[in-house]
Amino acid sequence: MSTITPDRKYAVLDAPSNLGLRPPAPDTVPGCYKAPWALREAGLVERLGARDAGSLVPPRYVATWKPGDGVRNGPAIAAYARRLAERVTELRAAGDFPVLLGGDCSILLGPALALRKQGRFGLAYLDAHSDFRHLGNSPHVGSAAGEDVALATGRGDGYLVDIDGLKPYVKDEDVILLGVRDEEDLGDHDGVLTHVTSAEIGRAVEATEKVMAGLDGFWIHMDADILDPSVLSAVDSPTPGGLDRAQAVEVLRGLLALPGAAGIEVTIYDPDLDEDGSQAAVLADIIVAALTG
Repeated sequence: MSTITPDRKYAVLDAPSNLGLRPPAPDTVPGCYKAPWALREAGLVERLGARDAGSLVPPRYVATWKPGDGVRNGPAIAAYARRLAERVTELRAAGDFPVLLGGDCSILLGPALALRKQGRFGLAYLDAHSDFRHLGNSPHVGSAAGEDVALATGRGDGYLVDIDGLKPYVKDEDVILLGVRDEEDLGDHDGVLTHVTSAEIGRAVEATEKVMAGLDGFWIHMDADILDPSVLSAVDSPTPGGLDRAQAVEVLRGLLALPGAAGIEVTIYDPDLDEDGSQAAVLADIIVAALTG
């Protein structure tokens, strides 16, 4: 089994933004902003032997939105992406390997922007969904957490796709979707992006290495919904047919051991759906096993 670079120095940074999700119910906000607290309570930072890089507080969540408004909280997401990019750049300059605790998937724009400024980097996107919704394949857009891969590859609202004039942050051919299992989402990427389904997950590392060959490196995204709901169901869109614990650990270890792995983010786990914290403990166990393997 692949092993992690022994001298890698992890730095854990909380990125507790829920700006990219719609309200789960009237007069409520998405609870994924609490995820870093729950994972820290499970001992994640200490167990990784990581440096605590603190937290980047997001702008206020605004629930009011109607079709035609563009991406929900779009300007706030763009502002947060700039600030998060600065923090990721600082961590990497200090020799740290960033571990971002989200939050929702829209935090991807921060590290994507940071790495775009440093060279040509790819994206290994471990998620049950392609998150590739845009007006080219959907009648509407609205929530960046379902659109972040499209945004990162230059599709969507200008203030999100072209921050600092750097569109696209990631080229189409430098993206691989890993573990997508929703049939509708598989069609969403229009054959533009490389993908490995959940059923084919055993070839994820080999396929990723092929996509990332010759690049300056790549970022790893792990959405908690990549796990089967029988393992972890505290997400906004649980989808049957996901990975078990051992599969998740094996895939993450393999990705982290590839040359050029530049950092990782973990998103979408919602403590509001995990009253006793048991699922936070499961997620923390997986992350620790994968990063310290």
